[in-house]
Amino acid sequence: MTNAEHELVFHVVDGKLPALVLDAGGGLGSSYWKDLAPRLAKATGSKIITYDRANEGESDEVSGPWRVENAVSDLEAGLKSLGVTKDVVLVSHSIAGEVAANFVNKNPGWVSGAVLVDANVPDFFTDEMLTAFAPLVEQQRTALMAQPSTKKNRQLLAVMVDYAAVHRVFHELSWPKDVPVTAIVASQTPFADSPAAAGLWRDGQARFAQAGPNRKHVVAENTSHEGIVTERPDIIADAVQDVLKTIR
Repeated sequence: MTNAEHELVFHVVDGKLPALVLDAGGGLGSSYWKDLAPRLAKATGSKIITYDRANEGESDEVSGPWRVENAVSDLEAGLKSLGVTKDVVLVSHSIAGEVAANFVNKNPGWVSGAVLVDANVPDFFTDEMLTAFAPLVEQQRTALMAQPSTKKNRQLLAVMVDYAAVHRVFHELSWPKDVPVTAIVASQTPFADSPAAAGLWRDGQARFAQAGPNRKHVVAENTSHEGIVTERPDIIADAVQDVLKTIR
């Protein structure tokens, strides 16, 4: 399908509502869910939707900084084209947590629940964190610039543009009280090489889970940030089932 003059690729396994929309982290795409998607389809009977955000997988590249508003617009357009405008459960990994939080606030009544898989949550991006994290962002940017230019690397670099300013805005966002959400946290966090940043991540995830009703906090032991989907698919599947029981 097309949105804002770029092509986006969506994949659908037919089933009943609520539909499970699986959204991968930065530099990843729909293939990230290749093993978990059929497992969820079999276990839940739900419609399963995976897709490649702009700049990822088979979808078109779009020049300029990554902006969550554009990602939300793409997801809205894709779901509308599939006729799925209610009873959605978002399963969102890493930066897709930002898409989820913005999407659920912009579209009241569209999302019935969510499972955040070691995902970005507003509570993490405090001034303290952004200050402490600035050198790490620059270190990651420098490392990416030294590598061959690939679609994945270009997408990750686009995310780093105006990082602090963008995430100060995200920090002010609240998750709606009427939408149940489970935050699953990988034990290694995205910051395995930075104990200080890892501690801030864990604290932010815990604050998010404690800040409102209908929220749960699950720590996935012996997991990494990117590998959690293959390392502990059972924890994600159980969280999805739990959310579905809550809303059905």
